[in-house]
Amino acid sequence: MPLITNDAVVFGLLMAILAVIFVTSHSEKPGLKKFYRIIPSLLLCYFVPSIFTTLGIISPDESNLYYVASRFLLPASLVLLTLSIDLKAIMGLGWKAVAMFFTGTLGIIIGGPLALLIVGSINPEIVSGAGPEEVWRGLATVAGSWIGGGANQTAMYEVFEPSDTLFSAMITVDIIVANIWMGFILYGAGISDKVDKWFKADSSAIEKLKKSISDYQASIAKVPTLVDLVKIGAVAFVVTAVGHLVGDWIAPWVEENSVTLSRLSLNSSFFWIIVVATLGGFALSFTNLRYLEGAGASKMGSLFLYILVMTIGMKMDLGAFADVPGFFVIGFVWIIIHVILLLLVGKLIKAPFFFTAVGSQANVGGAASAPIVASAFSPALAPVGVLLAVLGYGVGTFGAWLCALIMSAI
Repeated sequence: MPLITNDAVVFGLLMAILAVIFVTSHSEKPGLKKFYRIIPSLLLCYFVPSIFTTLGIISPDESNLYYVASRFLLPASLVLLTLSIDLKAIMGLGWKAVAMFFTGTLGIIIGGPLALLIVGSINPEIVSGAGPEEVWRGLATVAGSWIGGGANQTAMYEVFEPSDTLFSAMITVDIIVANIWMGFILYGAGISDKVDKWFKADSSAIEKLKKSISDYQASIAKVPTLVDLVKIGAVAFVVTAVGHLVGDWIAPWVEENSVTLSRLSLNSSFFWIIVVATLGGFALSFTNLRYLEGAGASKMGSLFLYILVMTIGMKMDLGAFADVPGFFVIGFVWIIIHVILLLLVGKLIKAPFFFTAVGSQANVGGAASAPIVASAFSPALAPVGVLLAVLGYGVGTFGAWLCALIMSAI
């Protein structure tokens, strides 16, 4: 049992950590400014909670904070971040964003089988097993998670039926490997100019979008009143409520009436919550509610995302490496192949590192982390992460199913 089990106390601890990071990262002290030039504040928001988990002070298994953050604060933040979206400007980013997303998908599809071959040739015992204990069955669920998210992972679990023990081990591999890779991406966001220079990438469209949204925010900025804050809260959570209603109605119907749609993960209520939140924010951006951005709608959405980051960090127990080291080797080889392919294609087409980072996280992290990575470059870019993450849900089950079949043959 962890030292702290009361969620109110855990949440207070996480908010205290968040406050310390924000205060120090905005300090004018030379030492702190130099430190945060090397280590992005968002990266600390992510890794500090994992230290508390590893030390046994808190535990995601004894907490509902991630569930609350992902089911309530995440969709609410998506609504607020898309409320003032400039869709025309986002479309102006061009084809490279989608190209890097599908490159990331391909990297996961071929990375799993290659990792299985490489590790298996060195130590066949790691990839052995029979029946429900066959390692490839467990890896199929990781493929589902890394091409879309949790809904696709559940779909692969139902299709390939790994044992509960194997599935549990793979969830650990999934969370820790994916989160460590996310940490590298967040670090890369802080040095994206250098990476873009190496790629010889033209990031003018991204800078234009950031400037466009920043100028718009400045033109409508105002001191928020209590009425404004109530409106922001109402818009965010009413649309979130509609998402839950739609998910609670459509997901069970799909589960009972359509095997095909279930295999596409459309039987996941979380999928519908994310879709409704995203579309709801888009729809409202064509109304006068878009002017709530001037009162700080996206800032409120960013706060919700930071809280989500803290709860994601809770889920990473670095001590888990000792339990299934062989599976972690497969996971790291797999993600390295994914990264190498992304960097090669990014270099070839001269894509800005932003597209590489968000294209990867839209696959590996899904809707929970793609907007986080996008906002690390600029809060104005968060909607790009949202759009690509929704695309990941659509292709996730197909890609993971293909990856699993190849691993089964191997």
